[in-house]
Amino acid sequence: MPEQTAAIWFSTPSVETLNLKAEATLNQNLGIEVTGFTDTALQGKMPVDERTVQPAGVLHGGASVAFAETLASWAGYLVVDSSRFHVVGQEINANHLRPGIAGQFVYGEATPIQLGRRSHVWQIHIRNESGKLVCISRCTLAVIDLPGQYATKEERA
Repeated sequence: MPEQTAAIWFSTPSVETLNLKAEATLNQNLGIEVTGFTDTALQGKMPVDERTVQPAGVLHGGASVAFAETLASWAGYLVVDSSRFHVVGQEINANHLRPGIAGQFVYGEATPIQLGRRSHVWQIHIRNESGKLVCISRCTLAVIDLPGQYATKEERA
């Protein structure tokens, strides 16, 4: 029998709530949507259209990286107590393996490699509609205190 793993999420708002929070942001401008969760992954999709292609008519590598960091950032945000912490991108890399084809969607899934107290490392697989890998990315997030959450001098003493 496979070992059961506990869900990694501190909170799991609805997909609709996350997508509403993305209005008037890069996410909306590129057509990025969160589509679902598993116990250990966050999933989304992005169109390959005039917003996300390069002049040759295939998915722009920068759009893939923006999609990957968006999924990792949402996932990191949902893992931490957002009343105390926030996550910000610290480093990202990507290997572009095949072109994303205009007129289709690409689908991404962010899964954790390491969830530390002050940093997370997420792996993001981006696939085409046939399920073939288009891009694999790794994103490191810094977990930072929200402003006002820093300990006072008296509290540190």
